[in-house]
Amino acid sequence: MSITASMVKELRESTGAGMMDAKKALTETNGDMQAAHDWLRTKGLANAAKKAGRTAAEGLVAVAVRDGRGIVVEVNAETDFVAKNENFQGMVSSIAKAALVVNTLEELRTHRTDGVSVEELITASIAKIGENMTLRRMSALHGQTVVSYVHNSAGDGMGKIGVLVALNGADNGIGKQIAMHIAAANPLALSVAEMDVAVMEKERSIQTAKAMEENSTASKPKPEAVIEKMIEGRMKKFLAESTLLGQAFVVNPDLTVADAAKAAAVEVTGFVRLEVGEGIEKVEEDFAAEVAKMTKG
Repeated sequence: MSITASMVKELRESTGAGMMDAKKALTETNGDMQAAHDWLRTKGLANAAKKAGRTAAEGLVAVAVRDGRGIVVEVNAETDFVAKNENFQGMVSSIAKAALVVNTLEELRTHRTDGVSVEELITASIAKIGENMTLRRMSALHGQTVVSYVHNSAGDGMGKIGVLVALNGADNGIGKQIAMHIAAANPLALSVAEMDVAVMEKERSIQTAKAMEENSTASKPKPEAVIEKMIEGRMKKFLAESTLLGQAFVVNPDLTVADAAKAAAVEVTGFVRLEVGEGIEKVEEDFAAEVAKMTKG
């Protein structure tokens, strides 16, 4: 029997299973929808789908580097306990290695490793471990030299924060120091030239409103030209604190990162920083209330 896209869609909507899993189930059952549903249940895939709506804001970030190319991936789970699970860590490690040979997140999802796609690997882990999991992000960085670092390490090459730094020149240890700086300081951009224009405009708007408010309540208001210089000074400070090359180096605050790199005879050409759960709205639960609710049946 021919398996149509509408059949796959129907099965996915009724079970929440992945597209490839739904298609395989229909193929294995010759298009019988109920049998396909049962097939998914026997594989644990339909049960896994029930967890898909739950917030996954914990997990791990993993890094890998090979031949001047570095990657960092974020795989989320619902609780921090799972990040310590050996099976989860093994899956994340496999995904990171697979990411080295693909170019996009979508390619990574469909990339096959050990006979299954990464998407199928995650679905199987959901069924086995019992929590919702998502492959959320992937970033790559190229350079003459690429150095990686993970903060709050949970295993080899994985932790809560993953950093990649690209350098021109031979790394003599400065790469890891700069990567550690990035993990701590969380710069918005490499340099002023690479700063998001929208971010700069928003900050200027804030500083302008702040300066005007201060001036309106001052006993001796300043001329407009002085106010403009004040705004420019504050913007300069903001950019120095927000750009990697302009930030005071955590290893030696008397130097900027740019100065430290120059002293080490290297040039920083790029960086990537991913932190687990960035931008995900976490649902705060009252544990005591939840337990009380359960005891009442």
